Parts: sequence; structure tokens; C-alpha cells
Amino acid sequence: MAAMSGKIVQNVFVSQCYQQNRPSSTQFQRNHFAPSMRNLLPLKEGKLAWTTISFMQSRALPKYQSDFANRRTVHCNAAPSTAALPFLDKVDFLKLQNGSDIRGVAVAGVEGEPVNLTEPVAEAIAAGFAAWLVDKKKADASRRLRVSVGHDSRISAQSLQDAISQGISSAGMDVIQYGLASTPAMFNSTLTEDDAFLCPADGSIMITASHLPYNRNGFKFFTNAGGLGKADIKDILERAADIYKKFTVEGLATSKGKASASIKKVDYMDVYTSNLVKAVRKAAGNIEKPLDGFHIVVDAGNGAGGFFAAKVLEPLGAVTVGSQFLEPDGMFPNHIPNPEDKTAMKAITKAVLDNKADLGIIFDTDVDRSAAVDSTGREFNRNRLIALMSAIVLEEHPGTTIVTDSVTSDGLTEFIEKKLGGKHHRFKRGYKNVIDEAIRLNSIGEESHLAIETSGHGALKENHWLDDGAYLMVKILNKLASARASGFGQGSKVLTDLVEGLQEPAVAVELRLKINQNHPDLKGGSFREYGEAVLQHLENFVASDQKFQKAPVNYEGVRVSGFGGWFLLRLSLHDPVLPLNIEAPSNDDAVKLGLIVVAAVKEFSALDTSALDKFVQAS
Repeated sequence: MAAMSGKIVQNVFVSQCYQQNRPSSTQFQRNHFAPSMRNLLPLKEGKLAWTTISFMQSRALPKYQSDFANRRTVHCNAAPSTAALPFLDKVDFLKLQNGSDIRGVAVAGVEGEPVNLTEPVAEAIAAGFAAWLVDKKKADASRRLRVSVGHDSRISAQSLQDAISQGISSAGMDVIQYGLASTPAMFNSTLTEDDAFLCPADGSIMITASHLPYNRNGFKFFTNAGGLGKADIKDILERAADIYKKFTVEGLATSKGKASASIKKVDYMDVYTSNLVKAVRKAAGNIEKPLDGFHIVVDAGNGAGGFFAAKVLEPLGAVTVGSQFLEPDGMFPNHIPNPEDKTAMKAITKAVLDNKADLGIIFDTDVDRSAAVDSTGREFNRNRLIALMSAIVLEEHPGTTIVTDSVTSDGLTEFIEKKLGGKHHRFKRGYKNVIDEAIRLNSIGEESHLAIETSGHGALKENHWLDDGAYLMVKILNKLASARASGFGQGSKVLTDLVEGLQEPAVAVELRLKINQNHPDLKGGSFREYGEAVLQHLENFVASDQKFQKAPVNYEGVRVSGFGGWFLLRLSLHDPVLPLNIEAPSNDDAVKLGLIVVAAVKEFSALDTSALDKFVQAS
């Protein structure tokens, strides 16, 4: 391991130093593959600030923020040295962890958000993953491991892919670049057995920050066992921090040329989409075009999901006229690629109605989440999407347990258990939490075939417990195709009928109560400790009033029923925030529930209750 770590440290890339003038683009570049400018900015406090900016990015930034892109760029032609590099900014690698993902700021230009996911940081993280993978696979020198690397449409994707590739190849591993890809496809590359596509990969890295703004980016990691967990990410970041400290000019400068020999490019998305097409055909009795005559529109939000129209729906016979925002554009000019976003859902709903389509499908940026809209404009997202998927899965696996996150409605529980005959296991927020809980239940003998969050993350046992937005939509397409093949229905009405009887609240709100970490009430403690104290006090407060019923089984926060509805106050997984969800049969009842929380938390001065106060006062 020590030898491997030394090899990684010796061979991480730094750009060759040269002097150049590069004019900024005068025309907005829609293509996210536009050439990028890698700049070493002028000395600041004795250090070189390292950043990356594409032509598209410089065009998008306000003038006062983009002026630096037009400056004469000078790259120092430093002599090789074995000394540690003094110009690398100090980075707290552990702060880049976001649960089981890595997230950071990769693009300058947003006030108050300094870049912390630079190319050197990305290389160090890749090298840390390589070292982790060697340990995990117990690899020896007789076989070169290979890692697949893909990215979504973000404007920092190309430069980070290069940096990641350098970090992996410097460890003596082969790099397989997929270019624009989806997160589910990256995991699948560790399972596919096809030498022509250099599969299976021993490990996989997806460069994405899901639906976050254009300046963010991050990484998700996979092996054939699935996505890495929190402990694995912490381990990788600790290794990366050590590697980063030991970077040398000599090691960085010599590895760039060597890396190209170990980097290969493959269009793996052809394999992935072909498997999706086969799944629908099989469900319809091996009909070549089971969706012939169906009109289905796709909204990819300018993320990575544009492939679904041309490579999945059209080969199955569907008409996709009216599909929108399929081209990758990392500035996301039309709407946030997020099935939970109201603007995004309005956009796909409008597309369905304007084009008189049978169905609309929308994806998030990296296609691990999705939602749908029927021909009448009715949305299948959040509780309604869970209800639809539960109905489909329980037809195939009667009585199975459906695992969801904590904010699902009481009406959904009644629908799953009384209407469908299944079992609803409401767990914690976080897609990895939900998936891991489903896997745990199966391990102790409780059958579960679906783990799904209200956010649109959904994973099925039959699909290796991968949260795959495209596969969820394939399950819905299967239902359309098989129903028509059996003569049971036309259009999307068959889907609408599946969720008939789902009771939905008249009012559903989520409010965020922020904890001021600088408030003296915290007394030097953590926001987590303070938040737990708030929750404990609320629990005691509610227990003293028999009008309210605390949920008998609850894995997260405090969930209370009353006034015909319920509320859940919980502590965010990562942020100093207590999200409050309220569902009720009327606005007055929702306010009554809100007032309970107001009364219970009023003595916690570090808690910003302004959002809740506004809600109860305005109503």
C-alpha cells in the first residue's frame, strides 16, 4: 500500500507551464464541450490561485467577475523539484463530503462561494479513490484495474474529467472515459461484461452535482457492490488530503504525458440504452415497437438525460415530437433539472398539454431521479410517483415491503397497505439510507423490492438496488406497453387508474428553520447537538397533550398526528437546518399544527423560526 501511495503521489498532473494570450469568446457557446481555459491567476499573498473557466462560463458571468478571463495568462515554467508545491491552496477535504457524495464549488463567479473543487483537488481525490480501490479489490500487480469516468452537462465537467483521469492513471490504472453519461450508467459499467466496451470496470466515478447550480460539481463513486457509503467517502477524502500535501512539481509535471497511454474512450451509453430498450420489449412480449403510436415527450432540463428520447423511446416506436431541453447545457438556461422543482414540473406539464401527448417524462441532471405527467397534466412525482411505482411493484410481488423516506404522507401509507395489500416502511431521508434499509430488511427475511424517496430517487431489487430515474420510467413504459398488448388500455389512463384511491392532502408545506451557529445559545457546541435538544423538547411538549399522537414507529425527528393531519420536524442530514413538513386537510388545520411547533420551540433563541411565523400569521 505504501508503494502504491508513493506512486500516486509522484504522478499527479500539473499543466506544463507556458505563456499565452487567449481572447475570450464573443459568442455564447451553448455546447458544454466548448474549449476551456485553464488559468493560473496572478500571485495572491505569495500563492498562485488555480481555477478553470470555460468560454461559456466567462460569457455567463457579470463583467466585473469575468474580466480576469480576458487577461494575459502567464504559466510559470517551473524547474522540476521534489519539494511540496507551495502554491496549492489549503483545502479542508472533509468539508467536501455530502453524505455518500462529494460536492464542491468548481466555478468562480458566485459571490460568497469560493472555488474549493479545483483540478489539483480533483486529482488528489481520484488518487485517493484509486488507493481505496486497490485495498478493496485486494489487487496485485498481475492485473491492471480499470476505472470508468463519466460526467453530466456541467461547464466544469471536462476539466474535472481530465483531472480525475490523471489521478487514476497516475496510480497505474486504466481510465475509460465515457464523456457525457448518466449516474446509473456509470454503476452499470461495473456490472456489464463486454470486452468490446472494456467492461466490467473495477470502479466508476460520475462527475455531477445533481440539480445544484452551474458553479457546483462533485463526484459519486461505484463498484459492482453499489454506491460507496459515507465511511468510504470519508476514507477516500482522508487519503486525498494526504496525497495533496505531498504533491511535487517533478511528480506532477512528468505524469501528464504518461497518462494518455492509459486513457481510452468508449460510448458506453449505447450499451446502457440498449438494455433499457430490451427491457420494454421483453415486458410487451418481445414486440419490436411496443410503444408504436404513443406520443411521449421528454424534458431533460439541459442535463444528461436527452438520450432517452432518441435512444430509448424512438427505437420502441414512440413519437417524441415536442420533447424539450434535450441538448446538454451546463448553464441550465431553461429551468433547474429537478423533478421536485415547481417550475420544472410546470414546463413538462405544459409540453404534454401543448403537444397533446400521452405522457411526459422529466429527469434531473444526472438521470438518477425522474417524474412523469399523464395526458391530462396530472403529475406523477413525490407521493404520487411512489404510489404508482408501489402499484406496479406490488402487482409483481404481492405483499412486499415498500421502503420510503420520512416525509411521505399518511394517505400513502393507507394506499399501500389497505388498497394494494403491501407494507409501508417509512424510514429516514437520504436515498442511500432508504436503499440500505431495503437491503437490510431483505437480509433479515423481510421481502422488499422497492426503495424510493419523495425526491424521485427510486431503486428496485431487480435492478441491483440502483437509483435509476431512467429505469423507473422504463417500468412505467412497461406497464403502458404490456397493458396495450393485453388489450387492457390505451394512453396513460392505465397509469392514472393505478393510483386511484390515493388520499392526498389539501395542504402540504415544507418550512426550513435554520440554526444560527454563531448564537451564544450554542455555547460552543455543534448545531447537531442543539437541533437534537430542540427535537427532544418538542417530543416532551407534545407528550403532555393527549390531543396529539406521536407516531408509534418513527426513525427520524418527531412526527405527530392531529387536526386530521400531521407534522414532522427533523434535523437535516448535512446542514444546520430543521426542516418542518406539515400536511393537513385544510389551511386552518395546517396552521394549528404549525402553532404547536411555534409554542414548543419559542425558547430556542438560536433557531430562526421566521418562515414558520410567516406561515401561521399569513394564514
